[in-house]
Amino acid sequence: MAKLINIKIFAHFFQSSSSGGVLLLACVIVSLLIANTSFGTTFNDFLSYPLGYETTSIQLKYPVLLWINDGLMAVFFLLVGLEIKREVIEGELSSIRQAALPVLAAIGGVLVPAVIYFIFNGQSTETAKGWGIPMATDIAFALGILSLLGNKVPSGLKIFLAALAIVDDLIAILVIAIFYSSEIHFLYLGYAGAIFLLLIIFNRLGIKNLFFYLLPGAFMWYFIHHSGIHATIAGVLVAVTLPTNEDDTDSPLEKLEHALTRPVNFIIMPIFALANTNIAFETTMLQGLTGNLSLGIILGLFLGKPIGIFLMSWFSVKIKAADLPNETKWTHVLGLGLLGGIGFTMSIFIALLSFQQQTYQNEAKFAILIASIISGVSGFLLLKLYNKKQ
Repeated sequence: MAKLINIKIFAHFFQSSSSGGVLLLACVIVSLLIANTSFGTTFNDFLSYPLGYETTSIQLKYPVLLWINDGLMAVFFLLVGLEIKREVIEGELSSIRQAALPVLAAIGGVLVPAVIYFIFNGQSTETAKGWGIPMATDIAFALGILSLLGNKVPSGLKIFLAALAIVDDLIAILVIAIFYSSEIHFLYLGYAGAIFLLLIIFNRLGIKNLFFYLLPGAFMWYFIHHSGIHATIAGVLVAVTLPTNEDDTDSPLEKLEHALTRPVNFIIMPIFALANTNIAFETTMLQGLTGNLSLGIILGLFLGKPIGIFLMSWFSVKIKAADLPNETKWTHVLGLGLLGGIGFTMSIFIALLSFQQQTYQNEAKFAILIASIISGVSGFLLLKLYNKKQ
């Protein structure tokens, strides 16, 4: 009986919408503990260990950390791309009226944080490139915290946050592709473009076998990685080409999305958190919180996100371009905006692309952690207290 109960508890954990965020948080704590013990050096050596295959013509031998950030995260971006396409074809972004509120809110939630960061760092040649860091929302953490409130918040608010976070991810993907790419090698880019065209042809021919998309997609990842554009974009491009439909029949896109959701939430994202939040704390870090880099990130996420999301939502409703979800009040939108300030995964990812210096990377990671904690706690408390007041 006890074994059966344990199995049920375990199954319920992996089915819960908040469990991905809980596991992610646990991995952050474990990573921080490792970094601040005697195991920290050993762990960093492991992340630097070269893994793969290499010849004179093929270069596939990279440090473990690069395989995580460029390889596993490409699968994460593949899932994000699938979600975006599904929402555009048949979901919350399938009509102009439905898409207006989350799209405009996401744009506001991207622009205001970037402006705040630029105010603090625009004149610095060393940290100016990090303006993309406070733009992103971590969908797993944000939805995880919102789900902890259960029926204390309107169901439409959860849909609004999910759609907003998906648009937010799309903007982040475009920003990474355009502004965080290194020197472009057009030969490799041409090879990748030819494969992308082939996948579009497969789609037009009605080919539904996922093998015909994923295998060429792996080659496209290789060529994009060598082209200078960040390799994770390959995941999004593959997702764009996968066939889907508007009815209830499971399409190849939906089948792959269902297959990837749990591995991404319970394996890939926790591994990313373990590998990239191993920050060794130093006394200078607390002093660094008052520096321009940290202030730009913290204020961008904690203030810029809710201000941008709230103002653009208000504006879109005011001009009658969109409507608030059923039973949703403006306090709910403000609380949602605060939860949008949980940058974490995507913010850390952009921080790694922004800075080569370990000092700046660690300072940015620490600022992201602080801002995400403050934003998450503030959003949760605001929504909970408002529900009690009501």
